[in-house]
Amino acid sequence: MSCVDAAAFRAAMARFPGAVTIVTARDGAERRGITATAVCSVSAEPPSLLVCLNRRTGTCAAVQTGGRFAVNLLAGDGGALALAFAGATGASGEAKFASGDWGADAFGLPLLADAAVGFSCEVAEVIEAGSHCVFIGHILAIRQGSGPALVYEQSRFHRLAPLA
Repeated sequence: MSCVDAAAFRAAMARFPGAVTIVTARDGAERRGITATAVCSVSAEPPSLLVCLNRRTGTCAAVQTGGRFAVNLLAGDGGALALAFAGATGASGEAKFASGDWGADAFGLPLLADAAVGFSCEVAEVIEAGSHCVFIGHILAIRQGSGPALVYEQSRFHRLAPLA
């Protein structure tokens, strides 16, 4: 019952800068992952964040089945990897992990070695919202990397730089 046209909404949201992440999960032995900018903090007590994933994706299904996910905040040089996990190269499923230096956390979730930050999360709540599932995850572990985060705005990648 929205009064706003979907195309107008997408154009407006393109102006809303977002940190670029790759959300990963496991579906049995297979790793799953997808590029996402719909990630944000929820609470410091308990430490938690949320991710929004399209219900049609294998990553969403893997998070629902496994009950855990990782969030890999890409560093400023991660544009090509972001495109690969967004499906721009045609790779899907396990084939996406051919790019990047991937390891695993204590739960077997895929973590990118050179991510600016990596979060390991356990699903605390799932909310269905339109075409997406919103997963609220309690943070089980954090792996700090280095370098500025990659940001996406106006359909382009940007590196953050201090103003002064």
